[in-house]
Amino acid sequence: MQKSVIEYLQKTVERFPKKTAVKDIEQSITFAELWVNAQKVSCVLQNEVGLNNPVGVYIPKGCKMVTAFAGINMSGNFYVPLDTKSPDTRVDSIIQTLESKVLITDNAHVEALKTFYDAKIIVIEDILEKVQDTSNAFHNLEKQIDTDPIYSIFTSGSTGIPKGVVISHRGVIDYIDWANDRFNFDSNAIIGNQAPFYFDNSTLDIYLMYSTGATLNIIPESCFSFPAKLVEYLNDNKISFVFWVPFVLVNIANRDIFASIKPQYLKDVFFAGEVMPNKHLNYWRKHLPECRYANLYGPTEITVDCTYYEVKRDFADNDPLPIGFPCKNSDVLILVDQKRKADVNEQGELCVRGSSLALGYYNNSEKTQSAFIQNPLHSHYPETIYCTGDVVYENELGEIMYVGRVDSQIKHNGYRIELGEIETAILGSHMVENCCVIYDFTRKQIVFFYQAKEDLNMSEFRKTISTKIPRYMMPTEYHREEILKQNGSGKIDRAFYNKEVNK
Repeated sequence: MQKSVIEYLQKTVERFPKKTAVKDIEQSITFAELWVNAQKVSCVLQNEVGLNNPVGVYIPKGCKMVTAFAGINMSGNFYVPLDTKSPDTRVDSIIQTLESKVLITDNAHVEALKTFYDAKIIVIEDILEKVQDTSNAFHNLEKQIDTDPIYSIFTSGSTGIPKGVVISHRGVIDYIDWANDRFNFDSNAIIGNQAPFYFDNSTLDIYLMYSTGATLNIIPESCFSFPAKLVEYLNDNKISFVFWVPFVLVNIANRDIFASIKPQYLKDVFFAGEVMPNKHLNYWRKHLPECRYANLYGPTEITVDCTYYEVKRDFADNDPLPIGFPCKNSDVLILVDQKRKADVNEQGELCVRGSSLALGYYNNSEKTQSAFIQNPLHSHYPETIYCTGDVVYENELGEIMYVGRVDSQIKHNGYRIELGEIETAILGSHMVENCCVIYDFTRKQIVFFYQAKEDLNMSEFRKTISTKIPRYMMPTEYHREEILKQNGSGKIDRAFYNKEVNK
């Protein structure tokens, strides 16, 4: 039985040693090169870290980062992607949570990392240049089991402190095996990566490459600002598979890019991260009818996705798109008040059980216990489920339909965001007296209501807040209130503001 994702890579290296594994804007590496370089990283880490410990990776998305991931897993440890463009305070908060003995970075970022991290820093270029003896690279793999962690991805936290979701090898193995069995991927695929590596959608891209021998092409971030150039890139690199957030697909449709240029090699168009409007999906299906389209759904705590829907029937522009059916080895429960299963067409909270469930939140037992609970439908034996906070229902066709959220968590441009984290960052700046952050679901905007004696200097405000939260969490619409409206309990009346924004 397979215990580690490294077994995927080992088999692929045997089949396709000289084939390009990963390509970025600066370089490309073959599967054989990836394998050798991962061994070098593994040998260094086994001496420094031990077994089943977190290793932060502070490297821009590219070949070096994939190499670091592979080497960390080969060493019997798990990787934690760190965004080099995030504010130092956020990265530092994650590092403090990890209590990591070592971080891996590259030459370009080692000095920046030293400004807020005083433990051991390993530079990946030094490893690749200096390590010669790799005889000990696989020592820890013999001790590993499939429920050991493979990675931890930090999501937004309502208190301003990010939460580290810990995923197991078994979760990823089951997910990738399901994807390969369901969609018959093979070595001929060329994957066009959009998702940042600190975003769990990247898991499918990376491990499809591992498991099939497909080439992972990391599309330059700049391409996504220019849809026509993005399509040109797809054609120039013969991209056949994409797994993107709907925002990118919507942007292409809104600008009618396919009127002048179309992807010539694209076969599979998958999307996840937020609701995909059928209006824009229909544009893609009209212009690229030969492509296969799939809507995938799942929070980070569910190993990327727990449901899927392959789009085969026609939908009107204003129809909602199903999130579909459970993936292999995942079971979906739609619960009403966490007491009973919902009837057909009855709304309830989507809860999940199965091998896809995360191991919990790193160094945060309180949050883990509140999110991962005993299945309330029985008490006969321990069975953990995860309550997503998403409201859904099952229609007459057995399809799961997404409705919305039960809390302040939103999906914005593919990122899962706690509105409370934005509020915490703003209030911590002391630039406003009080605030309330609301999401406009129609216009896809983060709306900011604030209480202050005078209007904010927007330039100064944005500069200050950018040191606390990433750019994708920055509010885009601002409203000053003399006094924020309160509800009967004396709290900010968020229901009122939500109604005002989402009329």
